[in-house]
Amino acid sequence: MPASKRGRTLSCSLTSLALALSACTTVHAEISAPAMEQGIQIGDLAPGRAVIWSRSDRPARMYVEYAYQPDFSDSKIVRGPHALEGTDFTARQDLAGLADGKDVYVRVWFEDLTNARNKSEPVEGRFRTIGKRDDIRFVWGGDTAGQGWGINPAFGGMKMYETMRQVQPQFFIHSGDNVYSDGPIFPEVKDAAGKVIWTNLVTPEVSKVAETLDEFRGRYKYNLLDENLRRFNAEVPQIGQWDDHEVVNNWSDSKVLDSRYTVKDVPLLVARAGQAFHEYAPLRPYGAEESERVYRKLSYGPLLDVFVIDMRSYRGPNTANLQTVEGTETAFLGGAQIEWLKQELKASKAKWKVIAADMPIGLNIGDGGDAQGNPRWEAVANGDNGPAKGRELETSRLLSFIKKQHIQNIVWLTADVHYAAAHYYDPEKAATRDFAPFWEFVAGPLNAGSFGPNTTDGTFGPQVVFYKAPAPGQVNLPPSAGLQFFGEVNIDRDDETLTVDLKDINGVSVFSKTLQAD
Repeated sequence: MPASKRGRTLSCSLTSLALALSACTTVHAEISAPAMEQGIQIGDLAPGRAVIWSRSDRPARMYVEYAYQPDFSDSKIVRGPHALEGTDFTARQDLAGLADGKDVYVRVWFEDLTNARNKSEPVEGRFRTIGKRDDIRFVWGGDTAGQGWGINPAFGGMKMYETMRQVQPQFFIHSGDNVYSDGPIFPEVKDAAGKVIWTNLVTPEVSKVAETLDEFRGRYKYNLLDENLRRFNAEVPQIGQWDDHEVVNNWSDSKVLDSRYTVKDVPLLVARAGQAFHEYAPLRPYGAEESERVYRKLSYGPLLDVFVIDMRSYRGPNTANLQTVEGTETAFLGGAQIEWLKQELKASKAKWKVIAADMPIGLNIGDGGDAQGNPRWEAVANGDNGPAKGRELETSRLLSFIKKQHIQNIVWLTADVHYAAAHYYDPEKAATRDFAPFWEFVAGPLNAGSFGPNTTDGTFGPQVVFYKAPAPGQVNLPPSAGLQFFGEVNIDRDDETLTVDLKDINGVSVFSKTLQAD
């Protein structure tokens, strides 16, 4: 064949191939459908209600199908909201009118907003509403993907979430530090000798401290890469709250950002982090009155009310915390939230009242020092064993109110300090004694470094009944060290006892306490 003819034949073949590829690309674009890479989440389970959350990868409309039969033979379909760029394509639908004491099966999909209206592959989940004759079981904990310990496929990913799923809780309280926006995650973590001891999945958004809105959003998307977490989210309704690492470690009005930050305005970081938190949490919005409000009450019939408090958004600056008169610097929950909590506790008819806090009351949690060398304090305690001062004044006022109003059967649940503990607050051993004794249980971390234990502040007489933490001198141990903990609560419908178990990453109880209702 002459060279010129071969050239024409080759040219024709290439042209035909290009047209074919173009046609394939066009067909692919036509049949392309939204993707749901982050799965679904269920949130704020309440009598007759539950929030269903998901995320599309493009402009789309959310649809939720739910049923009480696993084959969806009795299903109803709810047309949900649009998922658009302004919310990073996240969407939530509040299901109402759910029957009590029933398994609920859900199927979620997105329909894109092109004329073709292609539908995503649905993601399924299930949960159980709490019936009047049901016992109650739930789990809690905090601190996910912190201190550089991210998703390690060789370890099995975030194994704690699978362990918690297997106890079949009716809901889960995340006590804060859902993400660590201030902690970069690198492909490898090495020990002091340079040996690789941990490998991480990484994404661009977690390779540096979060400053932009997309970087804060990327922290949540990173965690949702973990199949354990996605499976857990599709079966266990969550009650979300936040703490400091959703923004930056120990943030308050006195926070000075380090050299890693080009954005130096803490309020701006808080605004961006808060938007990302509310976009990705399966949280029922409070409403226009206070659209970013986190504190709320969730009721579970005559046995339980859960009071979710916010120790972050209304606090004054971190200081030496030794003021003798309440003011703007001593605010921790803040006036409006304190009054709300007092009145809701007083009005509660539930046998047990759980206060879900994001920080412990009587542990000393430092935040460095000020320019004069005085220590700054991050939580309620101030390292002074005497009568209440600083933020302790607000707490003292709350505890005194609870005693005077004879509000019984209050249990505090929290996380934050990265070890497990049980504290009994005893007025007979306290410097400030105008309160009724109560228990506080600490769980975590769920997938972060292990630390502790912290020292106690004697103002409210905390007695350390139990703790499990790294040995002295050991800090920031990886999840593979085994010192990861969650809490499990069981309330018996018949005898009304409340039992708390602190469990490790393998689901083994390391401490158990049964409380009798007064």
